[in-house]
Amino acid sequence: MSTAFKKADILLPKNTDMSKWAVVACDQYTSQPEYWLETEKLAAGSKSALNLILPEVYLESPDVDRRIEKIHNNMTGYLETDTFEEFKNSLIYIERTQSDGKVRAGIVGAIDLEEYDYRKGSRSQVRATEATVIERIPPRVKVREGARIELPHIMLLIDDAEKAVIEPLAEKTAGMKKLYDFTLMQKGGSIKGWLIDDKTADSVLAALEKLADLDTFNKKYGVSEDSSLVYAMGDGNHSLASAKEFYERLKAQNPDKDMSRSPARYALAEIVDLHSPALEFEAIHRIVTGVDAQKLEERITEELELSSDRSGQKITIVKNGVHTEKYVHKPLSKLAVGSLQTVLDRLLPETGGKIDYIHGADVVDRLSMKEDTIGFILPDMAKSELFPTVVCDGALPRKTFSMGHAEDKRFYIEARRIAE
Repeated sequence: MSTAFKKADILLPKNTDMSKWAVVACDQYTSQPEYWLETEKLAAGSKSALNLILPEVYLESPDVDRRIEKIHNNMTGYLETDTFEEFKNSLIYIERTQSDGKVRAGIVGAIDLEEYDYRKGSRSQVRATEATVIERIPPRVKVREGARIELPHIMLLIDDAEKAVIEPLAEKTAGMKKLYDFTLMQKGGSIKGWLIDDKTADSVLAALEKLADLDTFNKKYGVSEDSSLVYAMGDGNHSLASAKEFYERLKAQNPDKDMSRSPARYALAEIVDLHSPALEFEAIHRIVTGVDAQKLEERITEELELSSDRSGQKITIVKNGVHTEKYVHKPLSKLAVGSLQTVLDRLLPETGGKIDYIHGADVVDRLSMKEDTIGFILPDMAKSELFPTVVCDGALPRKTFSMGHAEDKRFYIEARRIAE
């Protein structure tokens, strides 16, 4: 069985201060605009990926259309001023030293969107691990429309317990061409990248094909499926879903055109082994602002039958920095996050208030000090539960887990042409 992960024509900036070029994933720090203002200061006067992305903190700003137009113009400007060096038909091996000092290894290449389906119950090689919010796709498609290049913060997980795909590359870096080695801004750690030679790249793809073998897959998970899950979304599901939607629109608009070789058929992504010791799952917490916190708490307590009896799913309610542990006795999902999210989705249209998804309990504490605000801290999910749950039950509730702290998310470095 062929693998959905392929070699790609990868762009890297040349003659550029990489510490100013690389910026964190656009969907981070959405409640902390000061982070992005500081990033602007750090990147000022230099060529930067910041000029090619739309931080989601600005997604609802009144000048969003102007921002998107400027991004597209910047892409054209960078392409026409010989900013990039292109590595044709390539894979890049990376080692990211996180803020905690642990090293997370990965491979950057292209994912075939024909092999990706984000709908719950999907049986594609590439699957969403959490529910996809359809309403979040159109604004991202708008950024992709008219864009000549893409920059990825998509991270896909492989369940490679034998460590046959990525881990062997660590011993081969001496024979590879080093492409970059630098410190990332704003406590992002550091990163190194090497161009994988053709022979080694072919070995990587062969190892991925073994993971895709249907008999091996069914035996591993104790199922009898007719297709295998090889790549589970770790980060960037809505970005990949937007790339998929854009590609499907192109196909619909060009019914007589062969789109099999279209650059829009693929999306640049990084694959990481689920079993990497550097990869830790953390809960994504919730903050609701602009709401009567006491009344919302009362409604949630009623809907989920919250009490101090520890026999149910745990949810920690935070108001003014004070934690109150509660337990769910009328669960609406197998996980606490699913029960809470279901009731919030039901209540917020009635009670008002805006929900935001927060990485780090300390941030919830700080934000909960604001007026008309309530926070919810949720328990972590074991990463060993991910693949079996997605295989058997489909996607988890949205924003169930995060892989590490915000500063350890993917930084934009590589790029790829998506328009002919």
